[in-house]
Amino acid sequence: MAEHPNYLKTLPQDLKAGLVVFLVALPLCLGVAMASGVPMISGIVAGVVGGIVVAWLSGSHTSISGPAAGLTAIIAAQVAILGSVEALLVAVILAGIMQMALGALKAGSLAAFIPGSVIKGLLAAIGIILILKQIPFLVGYNPDWFGDMTFNNTVSGENTFSELFLSASNIHPGATLIGIISLMILLFWDKTPMKKLSIPVPLVVVIVGVVLVQLMPQLGMLWGIVADDMVQVPSTGSIMERLATIPTPDVSVLTDPKVYIAAITIAIVASLETLLNLEAVDKLDPKKRVSPPNRELFAQGVGNMTSGLIGGLPITSVVVRSSVGISSGGQTRMTTFIHGVLLLVSVLFLPQVLNMIPLSALAAILIFTGFKLAAPKVFKDMWAEGKVQFLPFIVTIFAIVLTDLLVGIIIGMVVATAFILYNNLQSPLRKIKERHVGGEVLRIELANQLTFMNRAALLDTLNEIEEGTQLVLDARDTDYMDSDIIALINEFEQKTAPVHNINVSLVGFKDHYDKDDHISYIDVTTREIQNKAKPADVLEMLKAGNQRFVAGEPIMRDSRRQVGNTSEGQFPQAMVLTCMDSRVATEMMFDAGLGDLFSLRVAGNVAAEQEIGSMEYGCGVAGAKLILVLGHTRCGAVAATVDLVAGGDANANAGEGFDNLSVITNKIAHCVHEETDTQCDRHGKNEDFVKRITELNVKKTMDDIYQKSSVLRNLIDEEKILLVGGIYNVQTGEVEMLIS
Repeated sequence: MAEHPNYLKTLPQDLKAGLVVFLVALPLCLGVAMASGVPMISGIVAGVVGGIVVAWLSGSHTSISGPAAGLTAIIAAQVAILGSVEALLVAVILAGIMQMALGALKAGSLAAFIPGSVIKGLLAAIGIILILKQIPFLVGYNPDWFGDMTFNNTVSGENTFSELFLSASNIHPGATLIGIISLMILLFWDKTPMKKLSIPVPLVVVIVGVVLVQLMPQLGMLWGIVADDMVQVPSTGSIMERLATIPTPDVSVLTDPKVYIAAITIAIVASLETLLNLEAVDKLDPKKRVSPPNRELFAQGVGNMTSGLIGGLPITSVVVRSSVGISSGGQTRMTTFIHGVLLLVSVLFLPQVLNMIPLSALAAILIFTGFKLAAPKVFKDMWAEGKVQFLPFIVTIFAIVLTDLLVGIIIGMVVATAFILYNNLQSPLRKIKERHVGGEVLRIELANQLTFMNRAALLDTLNEIEEGTQLVLDARDTDYMDSDIIALINEFEQKTAPVHNINVSLVGFKDHYDKDDHISYIDVTTREIQNKAKPADVLEMLKAGNQRFVAGEPIMRDSRRQVGNTSEGQFPQAMVLTCMDSRVATEMMFDAGLGDLFSLRVAGNVAAEQEIGSMEYGCGVAGAKLILVLGHTRCGAVAATVDLVAGGDANANAGEGFDNLSVITNKIAHCVHEETDTQCDRHGKNEDFVKRITELNVKKTMDDIYQKSSVLRNLIDEEKILLVGGIYNVQTGEVEMLIS
């Protein structure tokens, strides 16, 4: 269900977050434009469109769009191929139209196929890159453009690690001091009384940075901050003169095939990056909202078409900006809109003020964001999920850090897929031996995906099946099975199995496999099974069923088939007298099927004439071989009786105002009086005392059955039936057998 936020209610948080995002986005817009070889004003235009236009068309409240670092190499290459920025803008417009079509065709659903381990690796990698790339700016060494996210810098010829090495010998004392002070503010602000101030900490960092820039020259010439170490927004000329520098699309290139190739390239790369970032940002959202990917593609398409028309760069969803917005407390898309408005207003009216902001202060903000994305807890949690999740996660991180986002994601996807295939090859099936009433059944659970690569493993398993086996091939969890596997199963079922007297049953095969489900083994109690069973065998059946229940490994049953097989008659093997408590579900706790058990339920599992008469019929006529009297822990009937006795009156009719309840409480009261070991705390809240009364009550009920029914007494004495007691633990699901 779509969320309808109250924008006025969340405006204070969104305003703060939008301001912080604006401070970070501004140099990123300028940097992407510079690296792409286009006018810097085009980067600002793209940021404004991403904030103002895409914000209201997107279905995401956390994704923030703008010019992306991942497109810089593509943009620079296409400008060279097409010959002008004006021609590039036409390609951007066409790419936007293509993205709108992709959204309409629901191509965004492809994002669902990206493994979670890869997305988490993407987020952690972005965090690491932010830290590594911003450290040089923090110390005043600016080897490349501010928003660079790639490993190899084509401009400087350096890579991420060589830039770090060079920055160690090119430290600017003034910029470093500002950077360190900025980091300290970010780290310790919430631990001071200043946190009560209603002001974003990053804004404090920027203001302090601007003030320090003015003070640095007083420390000496070496401490002064030069223009290269600060934001550089075009500030010369009037507003109209600056607007006039914005390029316009050259429609004459529409006849050039290279424009369409460029458009396809931009559309594909921008769409992939958007979908990847959208998945990643949704995982960061504290409210765990899910953004519609198809709507996002359409919104990005409109955004790119608009950006191209008015002279801007291509845009995508950007993790860096989005994560800054989330970490700054942004609640809705108003955060995105506010950042876009601030970009527009500030560039038009406040360029000189913006140019006073030191890059080292902004670098500190991004480093702080990076620490949040790549926190040690993230790595610890992924390690705890096992190697199948951790290895694709860590490979994705290394791949992105050492290449770029898209290449790294592709490598991560390949590794994740390889692990899936490997695990599928290692365990294309699981063998489970089940003890049904009709005998032992071997159930083979087939894997989720079965291809020709699994054929050898499946063939080996089928060849190992012993003669006379009741076999079930269980495909309920199988989503895909290729023709080689189907052919193998057909050959085994039709040719191999009959020769070796293997009875094959099929369950869960999809309709298009042209294989009907059928169960050929006996899965309900028949007259023959009932007659053959001995009382001790029935007791072991109950124990084994309870063990399966506790372990969460019930045997497979077809309830509809059991309904049909028992419609003409029933031949239960046991009769269970238990309490009416809703937690005591007899068939479930013994993992029994339809027709296996007679169930009698009465409060306090007491036996009056009606219950004993039912047992006489169940054992003497219907043929049940065992009677189980089953009490349970935390029994309300027992606890209530204990309290009645403690109050001096076990007569519930008189004590509690009921008409017939004393029929039950009077029987249990005998057990309360009989228990004399407990001297203190003889009340219903003493669980140990109540349990002892429960056990005594089970034994008393068993004695009543034996004494009051000559029919049952004779069957017991002749060892034709077995009378046993038990206690069901409502906390663990275990049944503890008492005496026989």
